[in-house]
Amino acid sequence: MCGSLDDARQVFEKTHERNVFLWNAIIRDYARNGRHEESLTLYYRMLQDGIQPDKYTFPFVLKACGGMSSLESGKEIHFDIIRNGLESDVYVGNALIDMYGKCGSVDNARQMFGKMATRDLVSWTAIIAGYARIGQANEALSLFHQMLVENVNPDSRTLVGVLSACSDLGDLQQGKWIHDYANRSGIEWDISVTNALVTMYAKCGCIDIARTLFDKMFKRDVVSWNAMIAAYAQDACFHEALTVFNQMQQSDITPNMVTMMSVLQACAHLGDLQQGKRIHEHINRNGLDSDVCMETALIDMYGKCGSIDLASQVFGKTSKTYIGAWNAMISAYAQSGHANEALTLFNQMTMTCMKPNAVTMTEVLSAFSQLGALQQGKRIHGYIVQSGFDLDVFVGTGLIDMYAKCGRIEIAHQVFDIMPKKDVVSWNAMIAGYGMHGHGKDAVACFLQMRQTAIKPNHVTFTCVLSACSHAGLVDEGWKYFDCMRVDYGIKPRIKHYTSMVDLLGRAGLLTEAQDLINKMPLEPDVGVWGALLGACRIHGNLELGQRVAECLFDLQPKTVGYYVLLSNIYAAAGRWDDVTKVRTLINSRGLKKIPGYSFIEVYNRVYAFLMGDKSHPQSEEIYAMLETLAGQMEEAGYVPDTSCVLHNVHEEEKENILGSHSEKLAIAFGLITTSPGIPIHITKNLRVCADCHSATKFISKIVSREIIVRDANRYHHFKDGLCSCGDYW
Repeated sequence: MCGSLDDARQVFEKTHERNVFLWNAIIRDYARNGRHEESLTLYYRMLQDGIQPDKYTFPFVLKACGGMSSLESGKEIHFDIIRNGLESDVYVGNALIDMYGKCGSVDNARQMFGKMATRDLVSWTAIIAGYARIGQANEALSLFHQMLVENVNPDSRTLVGVLSACSDLGDLQQGKWIHDYANRSGIEWDISVTNALVTMYAKCGCIDIARTLFDKMFKRDVVSWNAMIAAYAQDACFHEALTVFNQMQQSDITPNMVTMMSVLQACAHLGDLQQGKRIHEHINRNGLDSDVCMETALIDMYGKCGSIDLASQVFGKTSKTYIGAWNAMISAYAQSGHANEALTLFNQMTMTCMKPNAVTMTEVLSAFSQLGALQQGKRIHGYIVQSGFDLDVFVGTGLIDMYAKCGRIEIAHQVFDIMPKKDVVSWNAMIAGYGMHGHGKDAVACFLQMRQTAIKPNHVTFTCVLSACSHAGLVDEGWKYFDCMRVDYGIKPRIKHYTSMVDLLGRAGLLTEAQDLINKMPLEPDVGVWGALLGACRIHGNLELGQRVAECLFDLQPKTVGYYVLLSNIYAAAGRWDDVTKVRTLINSRGLKKIPGYSFIEVYNRVYAFLMGDKSHPQSEEIYAMLETLAGQMEEAGYVPDTSCVLHNVHEEEKENILGSHSEKLAIAFGLITTSPGIPIHITKNLRVCADCHSATKFISKIVSREIIVRDANRYHHFKDGLCSCGDYW
């Protein structure tokens, strides 16, 4: 049967005497060309014509069932096989194992495998692939070793399945053994084995070995390129992922949907909006834009690049019956600071009868985390428990993060303790939570507890541990775990680890040691490293070093206003008002705008925002009256305004007036007049809390006998009875 499939079909339909051979041929051709439904329809027509299927019919029909993941149809065909007495045939048995594996019914596949009197290589390969496909990697590896014991030699397809299992487990030792076995045994490799090895080494953290294998390939297909791009993207090497994509475009291989999804992920994490737009244009030109998964990836990319309008445009064109698009848009709003819009969209989603899933709940929790909206977060926690989502490891991790970021680290700990299953992200969230609250020793204890489990710390774990050490001033512990990462776990320090170490040393006043570490780094210092050092210069008033570091930052990222503000603060603290004016002139000449300081407070399930000197609130008179009352009480208690925090060259009295209307003080006053005595007040601030507000809040907490919890851009402060949990170290 030559020519196109449609031509073959026309010939078939014109043939009056159709025997089982002709039926098998047309069913086979449709199955091989991926037209599974038509293949299955032809099978039923064959039965209606009174033609009895034979052992050559069923493998192709079962291939169609597996291709559609239609377990119900597969079981019907299995019943036909039994009726025809063909279940014991090895080829039919292999096809049944393969079908059940592709339909996710590995128990039925294993039952069929156990029934077979004779098993060949295809039998073993099919059952191993079935287990690997559904994530039961340990069972897949166990079967592979059992296969070797029974002297059945694997082929390239077997190796692909078992390497997939190693990838899922992150089992580098097993993966290397299989690689070595393949070399020793002389198995004829095809391109799929090298692709599987690239993926395995990448997922096991050996990105350099993966790249070496990729570079040595004489021939590459689209899967090869996708494997390497995905390897870099999953390892957070996003620039490298885009570089490989550019190389792919210069080859004769056309990118497909899988390629574009990985590339969009890289653009998203880099915040590279221009590259993301170019990828979007490529997707449109190649007709890939109508796929709902691609639309979802575009929404995610635009959201992470801060282009909420473009994300919304893509969302407006998507099918509202696909929950992934809703989740991506909710996430886009939450990540770009539009938490209220995220919650509004969530409410719209529920009103359309679209049922939220675990990902939805995780994104909604993220929105509450940003706002510090504890009461609303608690309500959603109730919904999560009622809906059974609390058993999901991702939702549980989201709850830990939400409670930690809403100031209730003790509830975060309770959620962590009762989680039925924890993964590395759950442990990281708990360690990070302790760190942001200044509980460095608890963070270290949590890490040590993690080391006693089967869960292996990753590079994010050590970022969390080092950050926790930084916030608590645990210099010796920081060095210990920086070395532990390399020696005990073979994790090469990344730029974020060096940033955390520079921050740790800088906060502790060890500026010379911080500079030495930067000079010895095998990586090029980025804005994060220099920014940590500049922050330390501001804390310790090191003007000379601060000037040099600021110049590096202005060269690296001239459009980030925060670094100019930090230098201006250093000049202001030193009384160098002419230099302050020069920096402000530079800011204006470059068209930059200083980010205004906002403070948020949740009262009766509504979030209110305050700016410095804000008088727009309906209860503004009461708020300022409360501040005046507090000012008198604080003065009597010994409070002296820290006017060095005012970065303007004005009279002392004017400086005190400016300090008195800082946004966090307005939010605290509003909380005092609108909530019952004794109830803790939760404030979220988008910038670092200033020294004067820190001092004033300690006094206020003692005067009003309330706990005041403030989350600023760096960490949490728990004020109670005139003291702060940070021990004045922040």
